[in-house]
Amino acid sequence: MHSSHAPEIIVVGCGVVGLSCAALLAEAGKRVEIWTAALPEHTTSHVAAAFWHPYKITPIERASEWAAASYRRFVELAADPQTGVQLHTGIELFPSVIPDPPWAAAVDGFRHARPDELRLGRAHGIVFEAPVIEMPVYLPWLLARVRARGVKIVERRLDTLDAAIERAPLVVNTTGLGARELVDDDEVYAVRGQIVVCEQIGLDRVWLEEHDPAGTTYIIPRAHDIVLGGVADEHDERLGEDLDQSEAIVRRCVAIEPALAHAKRLGVRVGLRPCRPSVRLELQQLADGGKIIHDYGHGGAGVTVSWGCADEVLALAD
Repeated sequence: MHSSHAPEIIVVGCGVVGLSCAALLAEAGKRVEIWTAALPEHTTSHVAAAFWHPYKITPIERASEWAAASYRRFVELAADPQTGVQLHTGIELFPSVIPDPPWAAAVDGFRHARPDELRLGRAHGIVFEAPVIEMPVYLPWLLARVRARGVKIVERRLDTLDAAIERAPLVVNTTGLGARELVDDDEVYAVRGQIVVCEQIGLDRVWLEEHDPAGTTYIIPRAHDIVLGGVADEHDERLGEDLDQSEAIVRRCVAIEPALAHAKRLGVRVGLRPCRPSVRLELQQLADGGKIIHDYGHGGAGVTVSWGCADEVLALAD
């Protein structure tokens, strides 16, 4: 029996996916609580490089739709400097000519790169306007938006969803990697990421190269620093810095932007992407009448698809 003062919906998890869901649900007039073992500054979302790109996420068809919806939202948010969202020209490099990606129509300024814009001897590139989401700014802004709608944040570590299900008729599970244990999903696995943060030296272009056997490379300029990446080590859950990887990241980034060779390094961040063979976004009807909406397994694209997935969660909740 749920009291009239109990929340209608409990969102479990307080990373970017959980906060985006809570924001839309609360703004639709639902009574929402967030239960979380870790506040946003201690989540994987906080250390995400976070530029818009459907990276390490399947199925790509659904992901492209979620990403397109999120793209429009980020373009709107970029008009407000308080959000930490900025728009930059992005160039993705390829060893050979590729067809347009399925998300090409969703982005502004999409075109094929001119030969003089290419790097590393690559044969092809695509150019588009890329939202960069500065997570240490964006997450506090999003948390404040949620709290302004009366959403209560409860710090609580769960072993199962049972306590949440007893408290509210609908639970939204946005626990990312935690879903392995919380709902016994053995399809969830970690992909370790590592980035180097350096001083901002006047760069304003996003670069991405995923096809080098030595590793994925990206350069993401932010307001006061630049994120250099990256690493994508499957089933690796080390949270400490790998010094060799840091040096390799910088080497690969300097090959694209030589000016980075002299940029002062400000730190290294490590996080574990919550990957899955396909995103789990579905409504589960429980025998006792309760409901769970699962929304996890977004891989390296949690920020990129966050608003589009939240739209679908809201539709399922209704």
